[in-house]
Amino acid sequence: MAYFENIKPIAYEGPDSKNPLAFKYYNPSEVVMGKTMEEHLRFAVAYWHTFTGTGADPFGEKNMVRPWDKYTGMDLAKARVEAAFEFFEKLSVPFFCFHDRDIAPEGETLAETNKNLDVIVSMIKEYMKTSKVRLLWNTANLFSHPRYVHGAATSCNADVFAYAAAQVKKSLEIAVELGAENFVFWGGREGYETLLNTDMKFELDNLARFLHMAVEYAKEIGFKGQFLIEPKPKEPTKHQYDFDAATTIAFLQHYGLKDYFKLNIEANHATLAGHTFEHELRVASIYGMLGSIDANQGDLLLGWDTDEFPTDLYMTTLAMYEILKAGGFTTGGINFDAKVRRGSFEPEDLFYAHIAGMDAYAIGLKVAAKLIEDKVIDRFIEERYSSYKSGIGLDIVTGKANFRTLEQYAMQNPGIKNRSGRQEVIKMLINEYLLNVK
Repeated sequence: MAYFENIKPIAYEGPDSKNPLAFKYYNPSEVVMGKTMEEHLRFAVAYWHTFTGTGADPFGEKNMVRPWDKYTGMDLAKARVEAAFEFFEKLSVPFFCFHDRDIAPEGETLAETNKNLDVIVSMIKEYMKTSKVRLLWNTANLFSHPRYVHGAATSCNADVFAYAAAQVKKSLEIAVELGAENFVFWGGREGYETLLNTDMKFELDNLARFLHMAVEYAKEIGFKGQFLIEPKPKEPTKHQYDFDAATTIAFLQHYGLKDYFKLNIEANHATLAGHTFEHELRVASIYGMLGSIDANQGDLLLGWDTDEFPTDLYMTTLAMYEILKAGGFTTGGINFDAKVRRGSFEPEDLFYAHIAGMDAYAIGLKVAAKLIEDKVIDRFIEERYSSYKSGIGLDIVTGKANFRTLEQYAMQNPGIKNRSGRQEVIKMLINEYLLNVK
């Protein structure tokens, strides 16, 4: 059965095309800095927003028109697999991502739930045999069910900890079976509402115990992919333990987990933490922890995770600049953890949204590559820190200086003269590159 029968395979038609169902800038085979766009960007479709999203919000019921919604239960799960692979093929994306509960419904017992997963995973595996699409990452949904009201690995209830462990165990087995290149931990409820009833250190210790168990089991079953943690500052819990990149890295280092994990950085989560996306990417990169990204954008006028498709070219350019400077993706990629707006409820809107996001990141890639090749930003930074290339500055960075020699220098220095940081000039140049993208 065709679920998108009116949609033809999406092709690259170039910037002059007026066809909304065509790529204007994303040309998978175009070479940028020695790699094709497809190799650089490694686009993935998020199963949850695209195939299970209903459009419901706290103020309105579901309203998305989806041809597979005439089914229920396991029939619905199977129909979504059929629709998903049709979508992947027509959009020509190389990857997809999912939570365990996205692909199969939960049963009355854990055994029944796992049986449902086995059926759908087997179906996905068959489709993957004749498709180029691969699994970028999968994860376990440890936040939706009422059992996770107090968290999963950080729950005050040991029975919940045990159930969460069983759920991740199954998800890791699925990762091996489907050849996932990564496995993500997103602690949707790993946090607390108030310290008045929380043993924070005990919860952090338990979270570390949980992750060490996952590392050991992954080794046991031969999972070769990369473990990723996705920082998020708030929503649903007020104090998330994985607040931002710096907090998450500190946790991993403290508990001896840093060698097993990298970060999956999301744009909208960065802004909720009071950071820019490029800031979070830079922090992860500094510590060698940048693994993958969730591509979306938030509405800065709203204080929650709106998960809009990324169309801000300035943001995609600065994001790709950080990613390229960090050496690019290895096992990671660009997953569209984004949903169409409630008013964009027709099936073809799913294509329009992904095309817009893919073109936005293609532009970002091309502009970022040109900025790097022309050393536009590098020149400003080198000049700004040039005082450390000789004299007292060189003594500081080479370890020759100490407080006594620095005091002596300061006493004899006739005066300090700072220079402009030229922020406006840099932004003007980035705009010029954006306006001249081809």
